Amino acid sequence: MKRGHVETSMQEKLDQLIEEHRHWTKKGAVATYIPELSKQDPDLLGISICEVDGTQWQAGDWQAPFTIQSISKVAYFTCVLLDNDFEELTKKISVSPTADGFNSIVNLETKNEHKPLNAMINSGAIAGISLVKGATIEDKFQRIFRMICDMAGNEALKVNEAVYLSEKRTGDRNRALAYFMKGTGIITVDVEELLDAYFRLCSIEVNCRDIAIMAATLANEGVSPVTGKTLFDPKTARIVKGVMTTCGLYDGSGEFAVDVGMPGKSGVGGGIMTVSPRLLGIGVMGPALDAKGNSLGGWKLLQSLSEEWDLNIF
Repeated sequence: MKRGHVETSMQEKLDQLIEEHRHWTKKGAVATYIPELSKQDPDLLGISICEVDGTQWQAGDWQAPFTIQSISKVAYFTCVLLDNDFEELTKKISVSPTADGFNSIVNLETKNEHKPLNAMINSGAIAGISLVKGATIEDKFQRIFRMICDMAGNEALKVNEAVYLSEKRTGDRNRALAYFMKGTGIITVDVEELLDAYFRLCSIEVNCRDIAIMAATLANEGVSPVTGKTLFDPKTARIVKGVMTTCGLYDGSGEFAVDVGMPGKSGVGGGIMTVSPRLLGIGVMGPALDAKGNSLGGWKLLQSLSEEWDLNIF
């Protein structure tokens, strides 16, 4: 089949899948615990795909901006792995799955010797920032922000100030997590400075294309498919994908592994990024969430796409 026919067929299929799955947006709800996120349009649903050779496809509301939220934890964890010996790192943060919510405090108090269970939940990400190289918290922020921009192949990314301030005003649960870890010695830096960096990183504005390219960089073993730049080594990529598989969708990770079968990471802004190793990255966005904080329409869209293209790694 000629390339033009392939392109037409692919675009038609993605357009069809978007329309077939729009009804799921009516069954979820936007996040409200961060007031600014409650203003999102719950009817949005978009997808972007980036192959490891840089070929891209988009459909639906893929250009609609949303904040990266917990998808940024992929970049935190990448930087933490690059900047620390793995054995030393696991004394501070584990790589174990959790059956509790992404902002659970009980995990810290009753399990795992007060260490965050993994880098993909809030406590692990907050602690992780402190382990990134940098003389100051701002240096650490800039290192992670740079990694997000490089993985997304987008120099123009910026923080959504309204969401950042909203998160900062209402982030008391995260403050509780951070101060608990300060009390147990997991965090040794200034908590408020650390949290400010965390809130800003969660509030970076992206679209489906940005997170698809981030995923494709992981699929391509750390090499950006759009710039050709090597950002990290294959071993780091494998560890990140492994933890995404077991922990990337919080306490819904097991169901996601069964339904979709690819390493993934979600955020309460409505995004989900998924990795098909050595093939492509996918970014979806649908702000209407399920009860566990994952995009409902995005999840169902990825499930159908995985079945259609036989992308399930299991």
